[in-house]
Amino acid sequence: MILGLDIGGANTKAAGSDGHLAESVYLPLWKHAPLDEVLGRFATLQPQAVAVVITGELADCFSTKREGISSLTAAVKRAFSCPVYFWGTSGFAWTDPLELAAANWAASAALLAREVGDCLFVDMGSTTTDLIPVRGEALAAKTDFLRLAGGELVYMGLLRTRLDALLPAAMIGGQRVPLAPEFFAIMADARLALGRISEERYACETPDGAGKDREAALRRLARSVCADLGEIGEAAALAIADQACERQKRILVAAMEKQAEKHDLTKVATAGIGEGLIAEAAAFLGLECLRLSEKYGARISDVFPAYAVARLAETELSEIVKT
Repeated sequence: MILGLDIGGANTKAAGSDGHLAESVYLPLWKHAPLDEVLGRFATLQPQAVAVVITGELADCFSTKREGISSLTAAVKRAFSCPVYFWGTSGFAWTDPLELAAANWAASAALLAREVGDCLFVDMGSTTTDLIPVRGEALAAKTDFLRLAGGELVYMGLLRTRLDALLPAAMIGGQRVPLAPEFFAIMADARLALGRISEERYACETPDGAGKDREAALRRLARSVCADLGEIGEAAALAIADQACERQKRILVAAMEKQAEKHDLTKVATAGIGEGLIAEAAAFLGLECLRLSEKYGARISDVFPAYAVARLAETELSEIVKT
């Protein structure tokens, strides 16, 4: 078994090349989460080799991307005694460590180019959404800065995005009420309150450190307009949640439409915990949609870059053996 790792700023994901392992661990690097401990646990699986993509180099605990890459690659090398391969934006053959920065999308796109063909690969996690045009190969820019500028990276996710970042104001009782620009509520609160995710799928910290139950989520939603539930009521809190979710869907639709038209693509391949929302957006646009959960399984879809880099390393190793 080849172990694939996707080390992000908020979550570290692992998958086996055989598809049996698929796990995501909430590890906020900026809070000095125990990455070494988690990597050590994965090392007990005794993989034949480890393949790694890194997206956590931008965490606040690092002063530069280069420092982040250096720290994270060192942590992996300490944890495993087997061969370790790091995937960069141009593959396993890289020369500058900065090529490893935020390269998880490149591994996913490389595997899909081989196994799915031309498509718009859209992967929504808890924090961000990648939109990668694939026509024979990935056509995206090589850095997050350039992908953000070109619309191939949309900095919003299914759970951790602040409500006020997406929804400047909400209509409540016929009034347009601005949302306070404060860390009061996140998209996980909106989805939990509306019954669109379970408490178990609320896989991040709450803004106030309180519970992940529906009542606590409703309180945070009310707070986003400087109120409490006793003041505006549950219906108003749910209205805020519904408008935030609709706003996020519209943003996603616009981003997908831009990339699909630019690259003349009619097929979407969707992955991540936001797979369902992406499928809705694809249907709205009249695009064919392949859910990677249907091709590889739901657990693999949630951690697809980790699985992709494991599969790519497996192919690489088999080629080395042949020669």
